[in-house]
Amino acid sequence: MVMDIIGIGILMQMNPLFPSGEGQQQWWVYLLWIIPFFIFLLYGQRIQMWMVLNDVARSLNKLKVMQDKAREEAIAYLRSINPNASTERLDMMMEQFAITPVDMDPYGIVRKIQHIITLRDERIRAQIRMLAPQADEVTASRMENVLEVATALHMLYKVVRHFYLMGKKTTSMFFLVQLQMLMPLIMQSAEALNKAIPAIKSGQPIGDGIGPMIVGRLMLNREKVLIARDTMMSEYEYNGRRLYLVKAKGPGGTVGEPHTAVERLINEMGVRVDMIIMIDAALKLEGEKTGDVAEGVGAAIGGIGVEKYQIEEVATKHSIPLYAVIIKQSIIEAITVMKKEIAEAVDRASKSVFRMIDEHSKEGDNILIIGVGNTLGVGQ
Repeated sequence: MVMDIIGIGILMQMNPLFPSGEGQQQWWVYLLWIIPFFIFLLYGQRIQMWMVLNDVARSLNKLKVMQDKAREEAIAYLRSINPNASTERLDMMMEQFAITPVDMDPYGIVRKIQHIITLRDERIRAQIRMLAPQADEVTASRMENVLEVATALHMLYKVVRHFYLMGKKTTSMFFLVQLQMLMPLIMQSAEALNKAIPAIKSGQPIGDGIGPMIVGRLMLNREKVLIARDTMMSEYEYNGRRLYLVKAKGPGGTVGEPHTAVERLINEMGVRVDMIIMIDAALKLEGEKTGDVAEGVGAAIGGIGVEKYQIEEVATKHSIPLYAVIIKQSIIEAITVMKKEIAEAVDRASKSVFRMIDEHSKEGDNILIIGVGNTLGVGQ
């Protein structure tokens, strides 16, 4: 015991916090270390939860601002078309939903999903025509895109708010920490949607329109026919091959129905297609350059999978090779005004397409080239 006391005294003499001869006068310095230790021991989890709640709440407030701004932009655009349009009707449209079919028996699930999605799209278009009956086709498609962005932000805000309030109500740290970890990705998506509205309202091409832009340039000064809803087709000869060009009808903001065009061209029109090349935007990995072009195989098309399934089904049934050319970009670049780096990829991607045709086909073959993406501001 005596030796312990002597040892503590020596340590106090050596410690710079306790200058020689002043150890007894500065005993309170120990409290500066001990008290916080016990505070964090007893209330550490509550303090951490409070910090997580504050962090998520700040992001939630930003989402709220973005949601309100998107709604105001949608109302302003609608009022510019029809000053007497009902905002109450617009709010109801933002709350619309589509219930996915039962999938306990997966047989036929793709056709069921396609039926529901088609019904949803037709209903939204009919409602827009009711709100703005005097709008032309292009303006109505822009209104549909603005409404889609506003609805996406609205639903994103509601989902995040739900999990935030559930975590706060249940005081579940596990719940809140997961939400905090996802918030950077959620906010990135929200910012991309928020920045998309000005591009849509002005009718400028967006990054996702690079596929239709490449095919649309090949269609210039050629005869075009409507092969599916909002989908155009043209054809011409190249090095002894017949090229069939397909893209969504521009310059309205639509993605068309390329899957229907493929089915109609092969099954109904009886065209023997020897090769399919799909051109689309693709999300780049961090560190990759915007506008880089890559080649591959498979159906290059996004969405929930209906279009991709039908194209793959037709290609598999008729043993048609599927090739893809993608132009890399971020999620923000994909739905905002097309950047210079993406636009400059048109020539490189076109060279890739024609190199594929020369290397993987022969004279007399029929080649189907599909420009996949939103054709906003892109003609043909």
